[in-house]
Amino acid sequence: MGLLWIPLLPMLGTLMPLMAARFSRNSIALLTALLPAAALFLLFTQAPAVFSGQVLAVSFKWIPLAGLEVAFRLDGLAWLFALLILGIGQLIILYARYYLSEQDNMPLFYSYLLLFMTAMLGIVLSGNLIQLWFFWELTSISSFLLIGFWSHKSEARKGARMALTITGAGGLALLAGLLLVGQVVGSYDLGEVLASGDLIREHAAYPVILVLVLLGAFTKSAQFPFHFWLPHAMSAPTPVSAYLHSATMVKAGIFLMARMYPVLSGTELWFLIVSMTGLATLLIGAYVALFKHDLKGLLAYSTISHLGLITLLLGMNTQLSTVAAIFHIVNHAAFKASLFMAAGIIDHETGTRDMRQINGLWKYMPHTATLAMVAAASMAGVPLLNGFLSKEMFFAETLQQVTLGSLSWMVPVFATLGTVFSVAYSARFIHDVFFNGEPVDLPKTPHEPPRFMRIPVEVLIALCLLIGIFPNFVIGPLLAIASSAALGGDLPNYSLAIWHGFNVPLLMSFLAMVGGLIIYYNRKHLFRFQAQFPEADAKLIFEWVMQQLVKGCTVIMQKLENGSLQRYIYLLIFLAMILMAGPMIDLNATEGHKSQLPLDNLTLIAAIILAAATLATVLFNRKRLVSIISLSVVGLIVSLAFARFSAPDLALTQLSVEVVTMILLLLALFFLPQNTPKESHPRRLVRDLSLAGIIGGVIGTINYAMITRPLDSLSWFYLENSKTGGGGTNVVNVILVDFRGLDTLGEISVLGIAALGIYKLIVRMRLYMPSSDSTGRPWAVGRHPMMLSVVSQSLLPLALLVSAYIFLRGHNMPGGGFIAGLITSVAIIQQYIAHGVDWIKDRLRINYQWLVASGILIAALTGVGSWFFNRPFLTTWYDYFNLPLIGEFELASAMLFDLGVYLTVIGATLMILANLGKLTTKQSPAMKESN
Repeated sequence: MGLLWIPLLPMLGTLMPLMAARFSRNSIALLTALLPAAALFLLFTQAPAVFSGQVLAVSFKWIPLAGLEVAFRLDGLAWLFALLILGIGQLIILYARYYLSEQDNMPLFYSYLLLFMTAMLGIVLSGNLIQLWFFWELTSISSFLLIGFWSHKSEARKGARMALTITGAGGLALLAGLLLVGQVVGSYDLGEVLASGDLIREHAAYPVILVLVLLGAFTKSAQFPFHFWLPHAMSAPTPVSAYLHSATMVKAGIFLMARMYPVLSGTELWFLIVSMTGLATLLIGAYVALFKHDLKGLLAYSTISHLGLITLLLGMNTQLSTVAAIFHIVNHAAFKASLFMAAGIIDHETGTRDMRQINGLWKYMPHTATLAMVAAASMAGVPLLNGFLSKEMFFAETLQQVTLGSLSWMVPVFATLGTVFSVAYSARFIHDVFFNGEPVDLPKTPHEPPRFMRIPVEVLIALCLLIGIFPNFVIGPLLAIASSAALGGDLPNYSLAIWHGFNVPLLMSFLAMVGGLIIYYNRKHLFRFQAQFPEADAKLIFEWVMQQLVKGCTVIMQKLENGSLQRYIYLLIFLAMILMAGPMIDLNATEGHKSQLPLDNLTLIAAIILAAATLATVLFNRKRLVSIISLSVVGLIVSLAFARFSAPDLALTQLSVEVVTMILLLLALFFLPQNTPKESHPRRLVRDLSLAGIIGGVIGTINYAMITRPLDSLSWFYLENSKTGGGGTNVVNVILVDFRGLDTLGEISVLGIAALGIYKLIVRMRLYMPSSDSTGRPWAVGRHPMMLSVVSQSLLPLALLVSAYIFLRGHNMPGGGFIAGLITSVAIIQQYIAHGVDWIKDRLRINYQWLVASGILIAALTGVGSWFFNRPFLTTWYDYFNLPLIGEFELASAMLFDLGVYLTVIGATLMILANLGKLTTKQSPAMKESN
């Protein structure tokens, strides 16, 4: 269970900074770091098992039939990424304490940061593909909040929107790919999927799966041609850039490729797509980084380049290249996070990131300069630093490629060229920022930052040095278990020694170092060459595309939507008829062979009344009271029909809904014109009558065809398992609270959201209260007759008693939370009608919004409680007990779920009706009121 708490603690930690908002800034940072630190400690407690080769797993059933479960899985690869997420996350929390200003909302920032940390941990620890995708999308949402944290800045809002759009679209492609994987394998369990690599690669859908999964990975990890969103995300605060865009979020796509490596790799298609995309990203990112004047812009494109390098390694289809990719993931996270934090310090202490202004900072910030130069040297691949080792492995692997045949020489050549530019922009970072003369018109006088602001950078720089000098001791075992998990098998032979003798990879490193310094020394010529090309602003292009999409949608909507409800219904019905035409034409005979029930007089009379009431509703639609009465007759006959054909639950529900609906219509129509003019043209009447006749005939034909044929349904399953599986004899209620409890939970959630939306729409509404009817007769002065008031008060206890009885017996007899909630709502609404809003307000102090929230929460927690009994979500637990005098009785957890439904129905119904009733009062309700 310790594994479960690793992602759960940061999730709970999102509340800590918000609850500590009134404390000092140091206290907020300390409390924020507390739970992630505990999660990091738990991660280390799992290390002995993971390093011994075990795969730790914990799971809870969710929807077993659909292959869904809440599952977490910890192997070497997941352990490595969790270490990066939690370890660097702790450093970012400390760094952000000194980076954020007094004007910034620190508690909210920390809450967003821990939400993102939770999402990343969910990705790397997920043992189920659908759960992995859920956390994948959560990273997109939380990163959107972090990138747009400075929402007062236009570039922050646009950068956040661009990041969300690109990564969100990739997430949809990923979902489609993972669903196909689940269909091919027959399970979404990650362990089973990883063991089914041959099955997936040999399947006809493999190319589609590969492209869809890689689209998700490429968009998240900013691979060409989706790389343009990452530089514009640099408008976020620097702690966000250091965490999301160097160490964690952009590594999510890399993690996905490494995670799915045993499943999707090993084919030429994998090599061509992954390696060529990585190579293009490596070159483009490295080249563009050299020309960026903004410090974070340079680091952003260098991040793109290094992500391309890792992708290229993963695409080379060799075991050793995968080891090199895992190694460079660690190295890049260390030196790039430290570089971003150093850039943030420079920005924080000088007031600018423009490298044309921040020159000669060695004189003013020697400590920070030393740290940043070591990190930049590691990025360039200088010996005795961690970046050098993984770069050597990278060069060695490019020399082994033969997939491109006679053109395979291009891979090491272009790899060396990309590293040449890497050295060039690293040299520019060092020279232009810390040397190159004196600062130019800085907004602030540069000086060293607070001591604790440098500690995170110092820790990461120390890691760069230790890995570079003692690689076997510092990173060797961790690299071995992570690489073994990524490969899904035994490790190849490799060496982490600092010196491998004079060989071709060393020569390539030497050429890259010399070539990079030469390019930087002659940078003016290259800058003049680049200046000939117009610089395209991806942000402006993206915004233009979005505006064109909006305009196109607007044109289509304007053509379809002209404000005519009749036209909308006409189009809807017309399309429905087209869709139904095919199956109807293929049906040779309308009547089936099933015997029909004999027609009795009672059914015939009810059918005639139903038809007459329906026609009266249509014919007298301009006389609102007559039409409402006719409509109520329709509802009553439908309720009787349910009761007649052995559906008492539906009859009770329909009857209760009819009462509530009629009251709602009376309240709404009170403010509408009492008589509406005839607006339909004769031709429109002919059209509508014809369409109504045709669709009525079609629906009638379908119904007749269905009832005269044997019905093969799942009813037998519910009838046979209602008692044994759900502990109840009322099959309808057991279906609602157990077999399809998730549907019910979704329905009450939608009901609550709809009620809240209606409440927000009408809470400030000011409507004229008519004083007379359409003929000029004034409304009665006494709006609340004494007789109605007395009777309603007398009926209230009885109605509540009936409601309680219906609720308690619902699991075994007709009834349940929904019906009981409607009966209670009707009883309380009756008091509103009899006494008025003001009278009820003084006697019934219930916050209906909280009632809805409590109901949904109780229902959800009931489902979660099933996990503690190792049962699927929302599985009913029940047992029998004996009490003196009472005897044996049954208790089922479904009653708690039903209680949630009961509260939600009451809260939602009264939130709507009570606030509609308030529109007729002299004083409009304030925003704080909810009933």
